This record gives sequence, C-alpha cells and structure tokens, in this order.
Amino acid sequence: MATPGRAAEIDARLRKLYPSAAIALTYESDFQLLVAVILSAQTTDVGVNKVTPILFGRFPTPNALAAADPAEVEAIVRPTGFFRNKTKNIQGAARRIVAEYGGRVPDTMEELLTLPGVARKTANIVLYNAFGKTEGIAVDTHVFRLSHRLGFSSEKDPERVERDLMALFPREEWGALTYRLIEHGRAVCDAKRPVCGQCVLAELCPSAYSVKGWREQA
Repeated sequence: MATPGRAAEIDARLRKLYPSAAIALTYESDFQLLVAVILSAQTTDVGVNKVTPILFGRFPTPNALAAADPAEVEAIVRPTGFFRNKTKNIQGAARRIVAEYGGRVPDTMEELLTLPGVARKTANIVLYNAFGKTEGIAVDTHVFRLSHRLGFSSEKDPERVERDLMALFPREEWGALTYRLIEHGRAVCDAKRPVCGQCVLAELCPSAYSVKGWREQA
C-alpha cells in the first residue's frame, strides 16, 4: 500500500528531475486554455498546439466561437480526432459562457462542471493554470498510468484515482504534481516500453522491471 512517506520521497525525486514541469498547451487567455484542454482529449498537446492558432485566429472570443458555423469549426479541429463531438463541446461551452457567465470563463469547480466537455480533469487544469486555484489533481492518461504503476491507487475510475492521490499528497503539491507525473510518463514511464533501468523511482516502484516491454536504457 502507498504511504505518505513513500509518496513524498517519489515527489521529491520528481521535483528534482522536472523542476520546470508545466502545462504544454499554448494559450493566451482563460478561454483559449479551456478550449485547448477540451480539444486535448485523446490526442497530443503537440497536435492541439498546431490547431489552436488557426482556430483562435478565426474565432478569438467566446462570442465568435459560439456563433461560428459548426462545419467550419469541425474542419479546423478535425486533426485532433473526434472532431464532431469536440466541436459540439467547445461551441456549447462558448455559448454557455456567453449566456450564463457574461463571456468570462467561470473560476469555480462547480461552475466549470456545468460547461459541455468539462469534467474534473479539465476543470482542475483550468483552475490551476488560469486562476491559481488548487481544487484537485488532473488525472490524464499519464497520471492514471503512473498512479497504478507506483502503487498510489488501484482504482479504475479517474475520479477515484484522484481522491487516492489527494489523500497521499499535500494540497500545495497537487497542481505541480500533475505535470511532474506527466513529464515522467512521457520521458521514462512509457505506456508500452518504460525505461525502468534509468528510472530514478525504480527502487520505490512496485512495478519496476515487471511491466511487459520494459527497457534497461532508452
């Protein structure tokens, strides 16, 4: 079972390894961040960053996106995958922001969760990066995978994984921890071929050298 002591040591090592870990999405406003995070579902941040300059160049505000022709939006966001559903969500979020929040992205968990396409992961990312608020831990695919491999959680539901993580780590670390785990997931603890032989967490990891496909070196 995970303990706060082991969790603290893991976080300390990750903090040293990734001192500048931060969100990889590019954005210039709270609204752009929200849309970018919605678009990032089941695709890469790199891919989203190629699309959003075109999208925001054409539709820079919630009002503009809310009134846009869905077919035009779909054509722009198509490379991110699931483009019809994502178009529906980002335009729905824009319309609600205009109608209910005066054109401003809301800054509470409860209000953000009323927006189409927004669950706790997206809300946590927006709150932390746009408003400096720490309400939870954003459990994306990397955070979910590392939480299981490191023994932080055995839950299958992301929100339950989030609760397990919140119980292990102090609140002031929640926001930054998300990005340290993401960085480590991308650089070392790969989904299919983790580099266990070069991992600074190997001696603390119950899954080290046991995941199928693990490597000694990158």
